Amino acid sequence: MENRAGSYLNILEQSLDKKIKILDQIIEQDQLQEQQLQNPSLEPEEFDQTVEEKSRLIDELELLDDGFEQVYDRVKDELKGHKELYKEEIQRMQQKIRQITDKSMQIQTQEARNKMLMEAKFASIHKQVKEIRQSQKMVNQYYRNMIKTNYIDPQFVDNKK
Repeated sequence: MENRAGSYLNILEQSLDKKIKILDQIIEQDQLQEQQLQNPSLEPEEFDQTVEEKSRLIDELELLDDGFEQVYDRVKDELKGHKELYKEEIQRMQQKIRQITDKSMQIQTQEARNKMLMEAKFASIHKQVKEIRQSQKMVNQYYRNMIKTNYIDPQFVDNKK
């Protein structure tokens, strides 16, 4: 069982390494998203691409988490029973889990900032739409008033004398 447990531990470590890389990519996407939200001439397609990429990365993370749990369930009894035997591997994994936790907290903080930026962006867009509607309404009202000023009521002229 020791050899199998060792190979399972390698798989767990590789999974943690992949998770760290994906979290780094999500951090990059969050930073890109922040820059996009601060850009007044942002194209919606660019923002959509960033959101889709982040969604893809999150799906990958979920798959890694599921795989990690399945492998860990197979080896947890062996690890609990022989902690001293796997001490180094456990310490390395604990260090990687701390890195993952730090990166996750960094992502949560960035996500909160991006959410505030997004709300401000949407509020700004909503304000612009409202102003455009008001302007359009005033233009239509102006044209209606101008048409009425040039309008002469029908008049009846009596040509008989």
